[in-house]
Amino acid sequence: MAANTQARLGIVLFAVIAAAAATFVLARRSAAPSGGDHRTVRQLVVHYNLLARPDDPIIVLGDSIVEASTLPASACGHPIVNAGLAGAGTRSDLAGWLKPALGPKRAFAIIVSLGVNDALTAKPDSPAVFAERYEALLRDLSKLTERIFIVAFPPVEARGPFTPAMEKAAMASITGYRAVLPDLARRTGATLLPLPPVESPFTLEGIHLNAAGYRSWDQAIQRGTELACG
Repeated sequence: MAANTQARLGIVLFAVIAAAAATFVLARRSAAPSGGDHRTVRQLVVHYNLLARPDDPIIVLGDSIVEASTLPASACGHPIVNAGLAGAGTRSDLAGWLKPALGPKRAFAIIVSLGVNDALTAKPDSPAVFAERYEALLRDLSKLTERIFIVAFPPVEARGPFTPAMEKAAMASITGYRAVLPDLARRTGATLLPLPPVESPFTLEGIHLNAAGYRSWDQAIQRGTELACG
């Protein structure tokens, strides 16, 4: 197994374990998560990473698919910052978290990769409600940069513990959510980045991408940085 694949697998497994633990804790109490929770620690890491960077970073913002990715260090002289947070979705107020992390700086570009976690909730919202929340996020992010990109999030597949019934239920929402992305991009002035085709298996366990899945996703991110660099 290649070193970058091993690294991604380790991050994904850690994120899955941390997310499961956080879900268990939050289900039993309503207090804010402790400083030891993976999400809290990850937010601090990204926060300090942004503060330490020079001006005009390219920020890739999203969920565990982003967090587990291996991004290039920079593009056209702009540092690329991985701002992936496991479990994030359109409800996560990512713009509200990103703004103080940037401080007085502006991002050169923001590439957003979200949607799978919205579809995997127990009661997914309709495509119209999903689009409304996503639009609100993009309009907030537009205050931080002049260049916004949306990655068409990948499908899921029946693999490992993710059963055919689970795939069918999730894909019903994912298909509807993906269908609203082109119009959402037009309304907000964002650029939609489609995913190149990929053959199954493209995930580790039905949800998180394996090496083949990341080859497709990486191409979309690369296309975004190329368009941003102009």
